[in-house]
Amino acid sequence: MAIEALPPGVATQIAAGEVVERPVSVVKELVENALDAGATRVEVEVREGGQRLIAVADDGCGIPAGEVVLAFGRHTTSKLHDSEDLFRIRTLGFRGEALASIAASARVALTTRSRDEAAGTLVRIEGGELRQHEMVARPAGTTVTVEHLFFNLPARRKFLRSEGTESGHILNVIVAYALARPDVLFVLQQNGHEVVRTSGTGELAEALAEALGVDTARAMTALPGTQVPDGRSGAAVSGVVGAPSLHRGNRDALFFFVNGRWVQDRALTFAVEEAYRSLLPSGRHPVAVIDVRLDPADVDVNIHPTKREVRFRQGQDVFGAVQRAVRRALVEHVALPQAEALRGEVVPLPEGRPQLVHVGREADPQPGQPALELLRPGGPQAAPRTTRLPALRVVGQVAQTYIVAEGPDGLYLIDQHAAHERVLYERLLGLRATIAVPMQTLLEPRPVELTRYQAALLEERGEAIARLGFNIAPFGGATFLVRAVPVSFPEREITNLLAELLQPVPQREPARDWEQRALVTVACHSAVRAGQTLSEQEMRDLIRQLEETTLPYTCPHGRPTVVHMGLAQLEREFARR
Repeated sequence: MAIEALPPGVATQIAAGEVVERPVSVVKELVENALDAGATRVEVEVREGGQRLIAVADDGCGIPAGEVVLAFGRHTTSKLHDSEDLFRIRTLGFRGEALASIAASARVALTTRSRDEAAGTLVRIEGGELRQHEMVARPAGTTVTVEHLFFNLPARRKFLRSEGTESGHILNVIVAYALARPDVLFVLQQNGHEVVRTSGTGELAEALAEALGVDTARAMTALPGTQVPDGRSGAAVSGVVGAPSLHRGNRDALFFFVNGRWVQDRALTFAVEEAYRSLLPSGRHPVAVIDVRLDPADVDVNIHPTKREVRFRQGQDVFGAVQRAVRRALVEHVALPQAEALRGEVVPLPEGRPQLVHVGREADPQPGQPALELLRPGGPQAAPRTTRLPALRVVGQVAQTYIVAEGPDGLYLIDQHAAHERVLYERLLGLRATIAVPMQTLLEPRPVELTRYQAALLEERGEAIARLGFNIAPFGGATFLVRAVPVSFPEREITNLLAELLQPVPQREPARDWEQRALVTVACHSAVRAGQTLSEQEMRDLIRQLEETTLPYTCPHGRPTVVHMGLAQLEREFARR
């Protein structure tokens, strides 16, 4: 088969497919161009999930009339000039492929006027061919209208998802850049309905409320600014993270920005989720907005045509800085879970404020205070959110599961199993960091029968299991003898524990992840059970030990250990106020 050069039209369509994968790709590229142009207002209109229409209008610097047609050429850009510029990129766009790729896949109209010109310019391009070029009247800025995306690529159009799915991806892009640039006013209309509008005041708290909702914004905590310790990469980490009670079933609410660029980075995602370890229920993911700033020379953004991925020169340092900043914010400001109001009352707020709050939640801001303000570490707002329990007096036990205690500010209900889990988990974690977990020898070794697969896993994980405080030896065939267990571990739980420890590892899970889960499993099986009667002294000792933990409000699985009902709420329920 002879080698031939591809026709220009085919080559252009292949190149376009690398940049324009679906409607959201068009929106992302055009919004980034608008921000690079210095826009303070970006309006996006979408119809039928972007397949019928995408229109992006901005009030940026515009394109000079003599450069409008050139802007649609491949690899034409004003954002870099030589190969050295690739190593210090400060703009969101730089490859010079976006407009050419979009024009090769749709019917495009662009009107623009630069701020120092009297008239604007209109061009229409269809499938990469110039159809119209004339002068028009318009204010400074640029509007790009993209219609019938992939009209000339039916195979590509068949692979698009439903209108709802494509619209959801577009919404996520607008929300992301609204959070990255709270100083820019964003508007998104879908099928004639306005679904996003931000004020562009520059306040992240307001952008959070407008983009993610007031309740979500109120549950967010500002990160303490931090630097990479060794100073080699000089990365500064800022942003906000959600309370452990705020979580999602997917990772769509994790937003990462590197020098203002929205990126999807597995290492950064892992860093944040590591910081939330033992705070979230299994299978749930946190809400976070993380901004990483560093020297452009220390990050490579030129590794993917869509610029969604980046590579750090000092990746481990950046990973560590993000993880420490998030963990510090969580440890310092994890909020005590509050009991919901027993009746579903709502209290209206004055006009101009968020409309409703539930009884027992945050109080209405006082006159002169902002309607919404992020909790800032070290600031005056940080005092109410402490990770320490107050002095508590044991009152009794309910259903042999919940400890009832009185504090200076109301009633506390403590889940005895979850609380003991937290105590044991942190104790085991501390012991494993210094020495092996202390073990106690059984009076009679306990025989257990394992499957071949479990026996193979036991051999593979033998050293890690020994570090947890277990001494297990082969006894012939599929039988093993458990000779020792961690101190205070109940013998009756041995079989159940080994069944959990010797389960297959989820695909691609690092070994240290398994060891962490194993610690949680040991703590769970060692803890007192729901339905177990405790003496008053045992309840007092458990509360005292819980007070000494780092994160007393959740068990290692992320469930709450304590629920607080304040005096004000008690008085409301008994109609005393």
